Amino acid sequence: MAKEQGRKLIASNKKARHDYAILKTYEAGLVLAGTEVKSLREGRASLVDAFAQEHEGEIMLYGLHIAEYGYGSWTNHAPRRTRKLLLHRAEIAKILGQLRDGNGLTLVPLSMYFSEGWAKVELGMARGLKSYDKRQILAERDAQKEIAREMGRRLKGRR
Repeated sequence: MAKEQGRKLIASNKKARHDYAILKTYEAGLVLAGTEVKSLREGRASLVDAFAQEHEGEIMLYGLHIAEYGYGSWTNHAPRRTRKLLLHRAEIAKILGQLRDGNGLTLVPLSMYFSEGWAKVELGMARGLKSYDKRQILAERDAQKEIAREMGRRLKGRR
């Protein structure tokens, strides 16, 4: 069987981009069981409550839900088990240094995809947004939409 080419999106965490200001992104591999990979290939994953944290010098992913594989038997996996992330040691040291500084940063998964046949997760170093920040961002987005709409009308000669 030929190896997959390119990038195939499995799941994305749109709520994370709304609730957090993403400062930097990292790509990490995942340690998965066989039935987890089969379930991911069917697109049955959810990043809604997922977060990454340090555990004994490694970065682990908690709360990621990968549904049980439909044709699996006793070999099926636990849907919300803790999964190890695969990063270079230098990247882990850099990430842990930023998380330990106490400046309110957290590590959230933004998307999950297959890259060249390997399951990957995109992590974001993020700072939580306050509700007034979210309102301000929404107001700016609405203003930009209105400007684009008005420019479209003027170009078409309707006003």
